Amino acid sequence: MSLFSQIFRIFAPDMARLPKFITRTLSFRLSLTVIAALATLLVASLLVIFFFSRKAVKEEALQNASQTLEATMQRIDNILLDVEQSSGNIYWKMISYLHQPEKMERYTRKLVETNPYITGCTISWDTDTTATDSVFTGWINPEKKNTNSITTFRLPLFDGQRKVGVMDVNVSLTLVTKILLEAKPSPNSFCTLLKPDGTIVIFPDSTVLNQNSLELAKYEDSSMGEAVKAMLSGETGYQHVKMDGEDYYIFFKPFVPNEVMGRAMSKLGWSAGIAYPEDDIFGDYNRLLNHVLIIASVGLLLLLASCRLYIHQMLIPLRNLEQSAQCMADGDYGKSIRLSRRQDEVGRLQNHFHEMQKSLAVRMGEMEQLTQTLNERGEELQNTYKQAQAAERMKTNFLYNMSDQMKSPVEAIRQSVLAISNHDKNLTEEETSLLVEGIRQRGEKVTALLNQLIADSEKIM
Repeated sequence: MSLFSQIFRIFAPDMARLPKFITRTLSFRLSLTVIAALATLLVASLLVIFFFSRKAVKEEALQNASQTLEATMQRIDNILLDVEQSSGNIYWKMISYLHQPEKMERYTRKLVETNPYITGCTISWDTDTTATDSVFTGWINPEKKNTNSITTFRLPLFDGQRKVGVMDVNVSLTLVTKILLEAKPSPNSFCTLLKPDGTIVIFPDSTVLNQNSLELAKYEDSSMGEAVKAMLSGETGYQHVKMDGEDYYIFFKPFVPNEVMGRAMSKLGWSAGIAYPEDDIFGDYNRLLNHVLIIASVGLLLLLASCRLYIHQMLIPLRNLEQSAQCMADGDYGKSIRLSRRQDEVGRLQNHFHEMQKSLAVRMGEMEQLTQTLNERGEELQNTYKQAQAAERMKTNFLYNMSDQMKSPVEAIRQSVLAISNHDKNLTEEETSLLVEGIRQRGEKVTALLNQLIADSEKIM
């Protein structure tokens, strides 16, 4: 199991609880809001700063490379100009000794010995030439490869009007290579020199010398071929390329000798370039960016911790109020809230909460007393209601009993009245008197029962 997997397994439970912790923790949310705002402002500022810084670094690198390349070209041109002047001085001294080869040989040796840039001076006699032959004077590229000559300064030799030969002065390839390879705007950069046909004359890797740059560019990124073509076409500029898997900026320009009065101007067709590794250009910038990002991240984390601690301390009264509110929601009004000496919103809230708690305690006391009174009144009403129900039952039972007692006398009276009314002609006087007496007695009994009913109802009422 990898180290990352182990760390993930250890912190996975805490990571799962993190959203819930953020949701339930006001101080952490406030801290995150502050840090998010600061981080946004910081990132925006850093992006602007580093965008223009990178642009400035790139422009400075372009300027340094251009200056280095220009200075190198100027130095090579000065060498060629010095060779031209030295060769010209010797030429005018030895031209009068065309028929004395020993003295001419002595002059050529002296030229090589006195000028460190010259590796050799040869005279080629051409007895078959005529006055109509070429009288070219100037610089030419060596026809042979794998020599210690980068270029040759050619001077024609005349005997009167007839060309009898040429003097070739060879410039040291080793010396020019040393000059170019020392021209480094950065520790890992290097110079190169191409001939008009694309042959690599100077390069740090000796295995590619005298090879065609166009052929070698086929094995690199396509941008490398574009850069080589631009160099061979005599352009001036730079190109971002990939070489051996690394990013480079190649700055290039053609070699153009300075115009000097009396100088034989000739075009060698060289193109010089400086390969500038991107890490050398932006390495310090990238390292600075990484350091700034690390410092900013650590600073934001420390600021988050500080804000979290400060806001946590500032919100302690609110947490106390939250606990008190929960206690009051549970019906516990005995926990007192202290007055705060703070003058801010939290302090005023705590003091208002204290006053509210006192007011609620008073109101709750009044409500408890009122509730007790209502309970007592309710009990009294309940008892009264029960007594009323009992009295109602007594009244009902009494009326039922009285009605039951009056039922028989009333029925008897009704029967007697029916008998008298239906058989009054058949009844004797004595029988009628008995019926009337019975009616009277039973009427008195009913009257007595009614009087008793009225008397009892008045007692109940």
